[in-house]
Amino acid sequence: MNNEVVSIDLGSNSFRVLKYDCINNKIISEYNQVVGTADGLVDTGLISQEAQQRVITALKESIKVVDYKPSYAVAVTTAAMRKASNSQEVLENFEKQTGVRFSIIDGIEEARLTLLAVKYALKREKINSSKFILLDIGGGSTEIIVNTNDEYKSHSFDFGIVTMTQKFLKHHDLHNDLSKKKIQIKEYLNSLNINLNEYEFVATAGTPTTIAAVKLGQDFFSYDRNIVNGTIVDLKDLKDCLSIFDNCSKDEITKLVGSGRVEFIQVGIYIYRTIFEVLGKTESIVLDDGLREGVAINHYIM
Repeated sequence: MNNEVVSIDLGSNSFRVLKYDCINNKIISEYNQVVGTADGLVDTGLISQEAQQRVITALKESIKVVDYKPSYAVAVTTAAMRKASNSQEVLENFEKQTGVRFSIIDGIEEARLTLLAVKYALKREKINSSKFILLDIGGGSTEIIVNTNDEYKSHSFDFGIVTMTQKFLKHHDLHNDLSKKKIQIKEYLNSLNINLNEYEFVATAGTPTTIAAVKLGQDFFSYDRNIVNGTIVDLKDLKDCLSIFDNCSKDEITKLVGSGRVEFIQVGIYIYRTIFEVLGKTESIVLDDGLREGVAINHYIM
């Protein structure tokens, strides 16, 4: 069996392609692009024609950059497609235009695959992986996974940085909305009857990795996942980032976080801070590994 797997993760904002060496757990090649899949979704319930075209353009470009056969790629898509009423016709269009066939995965499977990648990453970074709570802040959903040795419980919450930003721009009640989300998350964690003090707090996805990068003095163009992986981010780092973004121009923020992320990053930090508060934690371990690595590893071991 070929140890190289090409996996694709089409999220609510980001599009990520990975050619992965599953034996050595190393990235061979990759392609990342902000495509704004969920732009307008809150208002229309649809994936727009403009968003579809951005995804198709990114798919065609990734095929050249990563050098893969479209029909061989293991491609998944998440919250935006779960919510959109036109998702099936959209995915049929993607396959017709590019040859890539996507599967829509639910929040449970998204959590399982992300957890798989993170467990491999924790071992690679030589970090204890027996008891931890994993946060994955997506564009359209937020997954919280409680891992206890070889067992885990997960829950997908129906909010993310893109959808919450869109609601905030329309209704201006972000902090009230986050207070309600905090209650939901507390109820879920209380139902598990666990001692949160026994669990490490681990975070993945764009918001935590961006904060870690800023802390390390990196920007979007100098980002190095090998240095970011295992970085400790604390509440002061979140406060510092919010202060930076409050006092920087749009061009300066774009240099730090990349095009297409500027309008979402502050909401992402507020979500991240909310989880800190719910867990009663002061710091978290940040990892770059996530769904696309999990998809590749899962395909290889199945």
